[in-house]
Amino acid sequence: MSNRPAAHGGTVRVLIVDDEPELTELLSAAVADAGWQPFLAGDGHGALRIARGCDPHAVVLDWMLPDLDGLQVLRRLRYENEKLPVLMLTARDAVDHRIDGLSAGADDYVTKPFSLEEVMLRLQGLLRRSGVGIDGAHADESVRTLGDLVMSEKTREVQRAGTPVTLTAKEFDLLWFLMGQPRQVFSKAQLLDHVWNSSFDGEGNLVEVYVYSLRSRIDKGRAPMIHTVRGVGYAIRAADEEA
Repeated sequence: MSNRPAAHGGTVRVLIVDDEPELTELLSAAVADAGWQPFLAGDGHGALRIARGCDPHAVVLDWMLPDLDGLQVLRRLRYENEKLPVLMLTARDAVDHRIDGLSAGADDYVTKPFSLEEVMLRLQGLLRRSGVGIDGAHADESVRTLGDLVMSEKTREVQRAGTPVTLTAKEFDLLWFLMGQPRQVFSKAQLLDHVWNSSFDGEGNLVEVYVYSLRSRIDKGRAPMIHTVRGVGYAIRAADEEA
């Protein structure tokens, strides 16, 4: 399931880590229905990679994963962000396992099988207690998301569908500017002014070169996000949005 379109900056981002596709589909749909942005990982290494790119506000983390176990992932997440709310999922209901999870830093614990309503209520509670309003009012504006594309201004990292995308400094600046106002069409002159701080008309070809390069990195082999509006300029929109 692809991530649903989300407004840049202000959307609560929830990382869901589980190797059961049907379960992640259900959790992802519930998170999206709550107005949040779901990010999915099926193993521990993928979870850590995606977390660095999307800077989640909360994590739903399964104990049993095919590579690293949930506790290993939890400890590494805690090392990078000690305040990140983490809700553990597990089929284990023994008291000592719950203690292990909570001792490792989990904020809450749900035993499988569980109801989606319970998971969402617990997740809402964790977000509120962490100071993130469930409407995203306190979300980090240094991260912009649109569909499955994620940018972090702090780390200068970009991911599409969980895969890192390497950009030059100016390519990042151009993409960051476009992501700031999805669907809005910008002329070459506007892009030169905002991204290059230049108004020289003869540099229009420079914009074309950078847009072409961005497309080759962001859109290659995927549904396009960067679009040309003939005779006007360029715009970015989520891959599954209508023009």
